[in-house]
Amino acid sequence: MNRGAAAFLQVVAAFVGLGALALLLWEPHLEGRNAHSTLFEIYFNDPFLICAYIASIPIFVALYQAIKVIGYAGKNTIFSSATVKAVRTIKRCAIAVIGFAVGFEIYIFVVNKSDDRAGGVVIGVLIAFVAIVIATGAAMFERILQSAVDLKSENDLTV
Repeated sequence: MNRGAAAFLQVVAAFVGLGALALLLWEPHLEGRNAHSTLFEIYFNDPFLICAYIASIPIFVALYQAIKVIGYAGKNTIFSSATVKAVRTIKRCAIAVIGFAVGFEIYIFVVNKSDDRAGGVVIGVLIAFVAIVIATGAAMFERILQSAVDLKSENDLTV
C-alpha cells in the first residue's frame, strides 16, 4: 500500500471518529425529555448516558489502533510485532464492547421495567453482532499476522 492511500484512509478514519464523538455529544440535546434541561441535568442525571460514554471508550481506542495499523501498512511494516499488538488491542476492545452490550441488555430486561424495550434490545443486539464480527476478524487477522511475524523472524535467524 502506498503512503498516499494510507494517509487518505487514516484521515477518513479520523473523520469517522470525530463524527462519532460529535454525535455522542450532540444527540442527548435532541431527546424529548432533555429539550428544556440544563447541561448538568442532561449529562450527569442520566446513568444510561454515562454508561454509554464509558462504553464508547473502547470504540475510540480501537479506532486509534486501526489508524496505527493503516500507518504500518503505509510504511510496509505490516508484518511486525507492533501490528500484531495493535490488532490484539482491537480484538480486546471489541470484546469489551460485547461485554457492555450484554450488560446493557441485562439492565434493560432486569432493572428497567418499561413496556418499550424493543428499540433498546434491537440496538444492543446490533452493536453486539457488529462487535462479534470485528472481534472474530481481528482474532483471525492477529493469528495470521503472528504466524507471518514468526516465520519472518525464523528466516532472519537462518540467514
